[in-house]
Amino acid sequence: MSSNSFSYNEQSGGGEAAELGQEATSTISPSGAFGLFSSDLKKNEDLKQMLESNKDSAKLDAMKRIVGMIAKGKNASELFPAVVKNVASKNIEIKKLVYVYLVRYAEEQQDLALLSISTFQRALKDPNQLIRASALRVLSSIRVPIIVPIMMLAIKEASADLSPYVRKNAAHAIQKLYSLDPEQKEMLIEVIEKLLKDKSTLVAGSVVMAFEEVCPDRIDLIHKNYRKLCNLLVDVEEWGQVVIIHMLTRYARTQFVSPWKEDDELEDKEKNFYESDDDQKEKTDKRKKPYTMDPDHRLLIRNTKPLLQSRNAAVVMAVAQLYWHISPKSEAGIISKSLVRLLRSNREVQYIVLQNIATMSIQRKGMFEPYLKSFYVRSTDPTMIKTLKLEILTNLANEANISTLLREFQTYVKSQDKQFAAATIQTIGRCATNILEVTDTCLNGLVCLLSNRDEIVVAESVVVIKKLLQMQPAQHGEIIKHMAKLLDSITVPVARASILWLIGENCERVPKIAPDVLRKMAKSFTSEDDLVKLQILNLGAKLYLTNSKQTKLLTQYILNLGKYDQNYDIRDRTRFIRQLIVPNEKSGALSKYAKKIFLAQKPAPLLESPFKDRDHFQLGTLSHTLNIKATGYLELSNWPEVAPDPSVRNVEVIELAKEWTPAGKAKQENSAKKFYSESEEEEDSSDSSSDSESESGSESGEQGQSGEEGDSSEDSSEDSSSEQDSESGRDSGRENRRTAKRNSKAKGKSDSEDGEKENEKSKTSDSSSAESSSIEDSSSDSESESESESESESRRVTKEKEKKTKQGRTPVAKDVSLLDLDDFNPVSTPVALPAPALSPSLMADLEGLNLSTSSSVISVSTPIFVPTKTHVLLHRMSGKGLAAHYFFPRQPCVFGDKMVSIQITLNNTTDRKIENIHIGEKKLPIGMKMHVFNPIDSLEPEGSITVSMGIDFCDSTQTASFQLCTKDDCFSVNIQPPVGELLLPVAMSEKDFKKEQGMLTGMNETSAIIIAAPQNFTPSVIFQKVVNVANVGAVPSGQDNIHRYEELNFEAL
Repeated sequence: MSSNSFSYNEQSGGGEAAELGQEATSTISPSGAFGLFSSDLKKNEDLKQMLESNKDSAKLDAMKRIVGMIAKGKNASELFPAVVKNVASKNIEIKKLVYVYLVRYAEEQQDLALLSISTFQRALKDPNQLIRASALRVLSSIRVPIIVPIMMLAIKEASADLSPYVRKNAAHAIQKLYSLDPEQKEMLIEVIEKLLKDKSTLVAGSVVMAFEEVCPDRIDLIHKNYRKLCNLLVDVEEWGQVVIIHMLTRYARTQFVSPWKEDDELEDKEKNFYESDDDQKEKTDKRKKPYTMDPDHRLLIRNTKPLLQSRNAAVVMAVAQLYWHISPKSEAGIISKSLVRLLRSNREVQYIVLQNIATMSIQRKGMFEPYLKSFYVRSTDPTMIKTLKLEILTNLANEANISTLLREFQTYVKSQDKQFAAATIQTIGRCATNILEVTDTCLNGLVCLLSNRDEIVVAESVVVIKKLLQMQPAQHGEIIKHMAKLLDSITVPVARASILWLIGENCERVPKIAPDVLRKMAKSFTSEDDLVKLQILNLGAKLYLTNSKQTKLLTQYILNLGKYDQNYDIRDRTRFIRQLIVPNEKSGALSKYAKKIFLAQKPAPLLESPFKDRDHFQLGTLSHTLNIKATGYLELSNWPEVAPDPSVRNVEVIELAKEWTPAGKAKQENSAKKFYSESEEEEDSSDSSSDSESESGSESGEQGQSGEEGDSSEDSSEDSSSEQDSESGRDSGRENRRTAKRNSKAKGKSDSEDGEKENEKSKTSDSSSAESSSIEDSSSDSESESESESESESRRVTKEKEKKTKQGRTPVAKDVSLLDLDDFNPVSTPVALPAPALSPSLMADLEGLNLSTSSSVISVSTPIFVPTKTHVLLHRMSGKGLAAHYFFPRQPCVFGDKMVSIQITLNNTTDRKIENIHIGEKKLPIGMKMHVFNPIDSLEPEGSITVSMGIDFCDSTQTASFQLCTKDDCFSVNIQPPVGELLLPVAMSEKDFKKEQGMLTGMNETSAIIIAAPQNFTPSVIFQKVVNVANVGAVPSGQDNIHRYEELNFEAL
């Protein structure tokens, strides 16, 4: 063993030395190529021996080094046979590294990879999710058509895997298989449809990418999953967010009407003479109907807004393009701040962002005007960034800021970057044409630049001045004379050609200068650039037609020079001009119109932004950046005139509602069975009271439902009637329970299990309904409301019949028994009554109890302790600056004796006023009631306000879901009460407590051992811990090691 170990260390050391030797050789001596290859061979042989070793440690070290080689860009393909032998290794770490290697080289070494395909198939069943996913990745990397059926089967199985990571890799494999065999499209679409229903955020981005690659036109697959994708978007990884947002942008453009046409009242106001009154009335009604945004359209805009704060520039850019393409123009302004923030990133990100801002600023200048200084050029910016910033500054220029911008441009002209300086001069020219008030100022400034020492600046100024003078040629003769003098010093061909063109166009305005310029040009004709030669010929032709006395011979001389020029364009132009202006017997009919042809009025050039024609590409895409349609680009469709049926997106919500309704009915039908079975559980009193109270509460809540929304408090008569109903419900519960206790004691355990299952079902349905509450769909809401109303109506009729039956019965005997004590608990103990107050109706209940021996010793007391712990209702990030916290003050609720009092503190963390804060739509389980606070008109910046509200939780810890709304937004929030806040503190003596405890022994008893430090077991610490979590009353104790809190016992160890 020791010798083997020693040899292994020697080998590994030799390998490392060889590697170091290789690097040293390659760095120092390029001529030692042979030594380099020999050491490389030796190193690979070393690795092969380690891979064939019996030791896992040697194999693991070899695989780490091989993966390291791959990471450095070195070729490790010749080790493929040695690596693939270890694909069936039992060591999980080795297996992972082998799969990393195989994913890299499986496509290159397909034949060898196929030999191990059975191992990959077995690995698809491996208990480790990473191995299953890696096996699928390797399998999809073997691009051989013969294994397409195997890949298809593997993808189908992986799409149903319990691990979301494996399902994610299945989505990645879909794209690879589709590129290998497009004929599998239909089967792959089925898998995509299945994966689109996946609720895991890990899978969402990958499957949408597969959807975009395989079947981007199958919009119908998105309908059912649209709302889910919108709601999951915030939690998806950043790469997935970008893909989903781009897909949802295309989806929105096909499913919603344009939000940019908010009213059509300006169209066709006058009545057509031949139209009937009915037709006209119908059209008028149609015109007057205001634009209302589809709730799903609003859902997408609202759920993507938080992503503008993402740290990933691609996500911010994706949200920005979504707002640009699908949001109302009044709301698109919020993206400007986020895009300006991205300008602090690296230059590559700046380039893309600035390109998109340049396109946006052409159509909507107001979006970026507040951030004008953010686009000022820095000396450290590269030329491409400087040019884009100039473009944006030009687009944002107006009468108000042009003076500031021109001062900024003066600095830019002096830049050492000549390309940037030339671009600045062009920018000044564009500002002069766009804003007529500063045209003369810009022109004078450009003329001053003609005396600049830098030739490029002067040349660019000449070209821009030429364009400006075309707009007002008659007013600027002096400038033309000044430019003619510059011909002696300017050498840039474009500038010289521009001056010659200007003189030729205005030759009649400068009759003395033009012939002299032609004379000078004739001298240097042969040495001029081709562009300048063409303008010299044009100038000669124009002067021949307007001033032939002075320039006839000069023009003929220039034409003779051009006739033998080396450039064929110049020779052709010379022959054309000679035939046109010099009349002879061979001249055609065009000679008569020579003057009109050469001296025709030319239209002024239109200086436009190079980004003007890019708006037809989707922002943020490669096609927009290149200004050409790239491969794979999916065009945005135009808004539909009429919105398609929105109900296609309701499928998911309808399914949730159907699941939720039978669960409520089942709970109602089996409430008696559940009631008895849970009496033998630990928390009999709380559970049974929850059932009875929920029934009575639901009945009373439905009877007074219409009044609850508008009134601030319930009527006293409604209170008394609801209490009567609840009392009758308890009586029936007592009567039935006695019978069930005597006849079916043996079935207690099975019934209890059934009750627990039923409880889980109801909780599941509650959670699903709470989840669906975040989805804004008016039609589904109306359906669920109508179902709950019909259900409540049938339950109300049943209750009234039961009530009449109970009135005819004889009173129950007053003998004290364990069953009677059990009945007593739901009414008298704190668990049964969530409201922390002793109301008159509660007193009536206590007086009407059959247990006269117990009613005198129990009285509800005031809370011993009120915890100050607050719970987050709405975080300031989710609430767009509005933060909300709530806590339970354990005070009597003024809105109802059955309600728990809750205090909510609202904080405005923004720098603007938040208006109309109120409670919006409520999604409450059956029987639960809520009394909302009065709307708050406004909350000042950094302001805070505390409001109270009451909720009847029906003695359960079910979540109360509702919407906290402002003037502009609605946020889904929920409150789930701790069990300890649903109790009432009851005061009684130690003697009475022991008496009640003795009657309950054996029915509701539980014990637990708590181990704690001695300092944490003092009476004061225990007392503080208990009253902090539960609203209980302390019972006086004569023993130091026993602490009693109502029915709870804590025996000190």
